[in-house]
Amino acid sequence: MENDLLDTIKKLSQLEGFKDVCHEQGSNDAMPSTDVLKEVVQLARSILFPGYFGDSAVNEQTMINHIGVNIDKLHTLLSQQIKAGICFSNQSVTEKDENIELTGKRIATEFIVQLPGIRERLHTDVIAAYNGDPAAKSFGEVIFCYPSIRAISNYRIAHALLKLDVPLIPRIITEMAHSETGIDIHPGATIGEYFTIDHGTGVVIGETAIIGNNVKMYQGVTLGARSFPSDEHGNPIKGIDRHPCIGNNVIIYSNTTILGRIFVGDGAVIGGNMWVDTDVPAGAKLAQFKKATK
Repeated sequence: MENDLLDTIKKLSQLEGFKDVCHEQGSNDAMPSTDVLKEVVQLARSILFPGYFGDSAVNEQTMINHIGVNIDKLHTLLSQQIKAGICFSNQSVTEKDENIELTGKRIATEFIVQLPGIRERLHTDVIAAYNGDPAAKSFGEVIFCYPSIRAISNYRIAHALLKLDVPLIPRIITEMAHSETGIDIHPGATIGEYFTIDHGTGVVIGETAIIGNNVKMYQGVTLGARSFPSDEHGNPIKGIDRHPCIGNNVIIYSNTTILGRIFVGDGAVIGGNMWVDTDVPAGAKLAQFKKATK
């Protein structure tokens, strides 16, 4: 039995042929941490929604202290995670490199400077969720309870970091929300104001999707890609626009799948359980019809 275990250890230690699933971190640099990134997201939420997350006793007199303390901690933790993400993605650099240290701090600062704008955008999302659901009793209920706000918050944080060229970290942040809510929004997607997802479970929004303002989706909606081209070696070609573009004031009902780089015009309504792979004109209403039977 002991020999069997030793033999298995030797087999698992032979990395040749398995390098794709093994990672050798250079110079003992820290790896990105999901636990720390959860804390980063919680700190960001306590800044974006003060009184709802973090210190519940915050008020006008204590607000500036609350925001200041949390931003200071957010800057420290996020700088470290950005450095770790850069080192993970590029093994030719290390945390000991002064330029990486400065880069982490600079990007964390540039992200924090965007927080007022992110809050304004999230405010519109909360309004859209409240106005779009007659069961919602207050903005507070929406912020506390609605999975769509949790997922959209993570997305807007991750999207800002991705636009600052932060590797890996944005995807970890959106996948956290995916695990918690069942809503899968790629950080590369572009989403306008007053966005809401009712119920939410099973929604998928792909990397190159573009969504306009005042768009409402229901559970099970997919904005996905059709089959995409491969290079001469049979590998998928990365970086091409392959997901739908959704106009302003569009409603997409549950379990509808919209595939490919197609355009859904302003004011369109797409009914439930639809398969859409061609452009939808502005103002169109797509629905399935069944003949009445006696």
